[in-house]
Amino acid sequence: MNRYRKILVAGIIEQSEQPALERALEIAKRSTKPSQITLFCTTYDFSYEMTSMLSADERTAMRNGVVAQKTKLFDDIVESYDIPEHTTITVKMVWHNRPYEAIINEIFDGGYQLLVKSTREHAKLETVFFTPTDWHLLRKSPIPVLLVKERSWPDNGNILASVHVGSENPAHLQLNDKMVEEAIYFADVLNSTPHLVNAYPSTPPSIHAELPEFDVVQYKDAIRGHHLTQMKALRQKHSLPEEQTHVYEGQTEEVISEVEDELHAGLVILGTTGRTGLSAIFIGNTAENTLNLLNSDILALKPDGYISPLDPNHI
Repeated sequence: MNRYRKILVAGIIEQSEQPALERALEIAKRSTKPSQITLFCTTYDFSYEMTSMLSADERTAMRNGVVAQKTKLFDDIVESYDIPEHTTITVKMVWHNRPYEAIINEIFDGGYQLLVKSTREHAKLETVFFTPTDWHLLRKSPIPVLLVKERSWPDNGNILASVHVGSENPAHLQLNDKMVEEAIYFADVLNSTPHLVNAYPSTPPSIHAELPEFDVVQYKDAIRGHHLTQMKALRQKHSLPEEQTHVYEGQTEEVISEVEDELHAGLVILGTTGRTGLSAIFIGNTAENTLNLLNSDILALKPDGYISPLDPNHI
């Protein structure tokens, strides 16, 4: 249980409670080897950049003073937590006007293995017209992102991995294995049970009108049979029993939400390929569409070989 020994926690500067730090400490407590946690946060005030009456050195001194003051506040917050003997916590506060960029830069600089951040529900208009920090991190973080809700992990709660067994894309197949391995790992960490869920698309209702000779029932049976066969292969590969796998017809986000409620899951694991651009803003990845539908924490994984658009070696 030593998969994540160097953890970056995105702190919340406006409050003393730090759900992401609490979750990182829960993971560290279950590690048998020393763990390093960095509580990282950004602060910025545009007015400090626009004070023309002050020299550049004076503005720098003012910024440094703000950073030092807020670092002290975070140091006090850290002292209020019960920290395991084998765990060290470092506070790092930086002056930056784009939190997601500062976080990802820190990931590359510090060689972290996991990013933990608390999240909240976003208003529908915000999801259409704006890109919150959570979304940027889901798309661009080179390491797994654990988005936590402001509640504790349930005792003996289930872990749910949303796999895509209907695809023959090598990247999807590799990502399926990665998600299953993470589900098994966290189930061990949390004394929970790993479950796999897969959704397959419904038959378009207009297809029979367009193709009268089309056998809808046979088609639906074939689609379901294919997904059941592929799910069987995946669960057998990872030595999981049949009762811990779930295959349903419907939209991925809705199926995941329904199974999460049914299992009282504490963690849902999703794969994201990190699509960027306008299409991602208006269409959204499955991970992003699912955020508002789930009550549990979300662990978002990238496929092996993923290159962040903020990777300093590829810019």
